[in-house]
Amino acid sequence: MEELEAVLTRQPLFSCRQRSAKPFFRTPIVYPKMRMPGTLYIVATPIGNLADITIRALDVLRSADIIACEDTRHTRKLLTHYEISTKLVSYHEHNEDARAEELAKKLAAGASIAVVSDAGTPGICDPGFKIVGRAIEAGANVIAIPGACAFVVAAVTSGLATDAIYFGGFLPAKSGERRRRLAEVADIPATLIFYEAPHRIAASLKDCVAVLGDRSAAAARELTKLHEGTRRGRLSELASYYETNAAKGEFVLVIERASEEQVSTTPEPDRFAARVAELENEGLDRRAAMRKAAKEFGLARAEAYRLLQAQKER
Repeated sequence: MEELEAVLTRQPLFSCRQRSAKPFFRTPIVYPKMRMPGTLYIVATPIGNLADITIRALDVLRSADIIACEDTRHTRKLLTHYEISTKLVSYHEHNEDARAEELAKKLAAGASIAVVSDAGTPGICDPGFKIVGRAIEAGANVIAIPGACAFVVAAVTSGLATDAIYFGGFLPAKSGERRRRLAEVADIPATLIFYEAPHRIAASLKDCVAVLGDRSAAAARELTKLHEGTRRGRLSELASYYETNAAKGEFVLVIERASEEQVSTTPEPDRFAARVAELENEGLDRRAAMRKAAKEFGLARAEAYRLLQAQKER
């Protein structure tokens, strides 16, 4: 009973022999308050259809302290649709360095920050890479909230093999640089995927034929939107179609991997010679055409000359 009474009255507990002793209380240990780093969420948003967002993504956007986005006006439409009122700050290619530093300080102080792009998964051909690096340096947690990604949608609807995929982002805008880039990846044993703008799709397809050969391909546009569509066929067929038909919306170009016959360490003589002939038809003399084609294919002059000679001897 004494023990129970002592507990209930929160009095120090002693045995009978200790009743004359001075009560002893343990001094509580006070730990200093420590700020724990916050969490950075990389949140995928719809690439077209507003319904293509996960419940988890919506929960994160509602609970975050800040949402960093490419265009506050664009993201606000999404948040308004789902009745989310979280504070927005801009985070785009023009302020990425300064904003990443600012957000990293907030993360170090314990903030919860969600990063979104205008469409799809941040960091995939969109801002996001730098803030992830700064968040890691600040000791913050980095968590991805998966969702829509245009090149994945295009790949699985293309009809081409998806066991190995090479995603190359946007192709260069200039033909010469574009051809050099295509030459670098021509022999990769994987389905090739690129993003392309509508006003360049026809020219890019022609360059693909010249550098990669006439492979099977799919050109997907306006994915998940009202007028989405995918055109399939040989690269030459797609090039011809878009030369005479208006192209609208952003494109994802999916290209068949190189066959065993196509794989080599250098471009086949016929492909290289065809490009030289094409440049000559555009007005360049033979030497200038060979130099330009060699530069596009990433070849030394001697190797370029050897390929031309090999084509003549066929």
